Amino acid sequence: MELLADYFSNIPSAHRSAILIGGLTFFMLLETAAPMFQWDYRRWRHLGTNMVFTLTTVLVNFVMAGILLFSSDFVASRQVGVLQWLPSLPLWLEIVLGLLLLDLVGAWFVHWVQHKVRWMWRFHLIHHTDTHVDASSANRHHPGESVVRFVFTTLAVIVSGAPIYTVMLYQSMSAAMSQFNHANIHMPAWLNRSLGWLLVTPAMHRVHHHYRLPYTDSNYGNIFSLWDRLFGTYRLLDNDKITFGVDTHMDPAENDRLGNLMSIPFQPYRPASTPESGEG
Repeated sequence: MELLADYFSNIPSAHRSAILIGGLTFFMLLETAAPMFQWDYRRWRHLGTNMVFTLTTVLVNFVMAGILLFSSDFVASRQVGVLQWLPSLPLWLEIVLGLLLLDLVGAWFVHWVQHKVRWMWRFHLIHHTDTHVDASSANRHHPGESVVRFVFTTLAVIVSGAPIYTVMLYQSMSAAMSQFNHANIHMPAWLNRSLGWLLVTPAMHRVHHHYRLPYTDSNYGNIFSLWDRLFGTYRLLDNDKITFGVDTHMDPAENDRLGNLMSIPFQPYRPASTPESGEG
């Protein structure tokens, strides 16, 4: 465990990039070998659009990385945050608790807020406009949303009091898990059920990408599935009944053109439709 902490305390940027690109490549190969949905769509065009957003996300995180490092140093030196207030813990337990707290605030909570605060939703809905959700959809975030998510990640560091090695481990896990739970891969029902008690699986997260309420406002988790179960936002839906996208932007002219996707947050707000009968 000490070796793990030492590695993530000093993880090179090249290694972090390798985790992002390697994970995407791995899950895209799995999607080819064992897809959940057989789509007739321009996969490479779809990948290109989502990679533009991936690059803007990487750029935002790179520019603001110093804030994250400063925050982690601050909580350690000033004894700020939950982990700093607890008595000395075994390293493995400190890391586990740190990952849980970072995931709660930096993933689940910010995601929930983005669905409840209108101006944040304007940016976040670009992620939901994807009508062919796959591993590349994981980083389909408007640059404005990437800034919001970074701010909440920094807040998560302050609340948790997590040391830098836990923060870097969390970010690596978060990227890999996001690619996993967006991936268009078929998994046996028993495996989905087993993993789903601890982790967010593709079958669980697909429900969140159903195009209509109330499913859009459910299953906010990224790494750990317990937050949705704990806060009553967990929902089930047969994946065969899922239509990907968001009902306010189902026109390909709006959800498949990069220029329009970038401008959506500044267009007139469109409220979601009333849930269909039987979908509540």
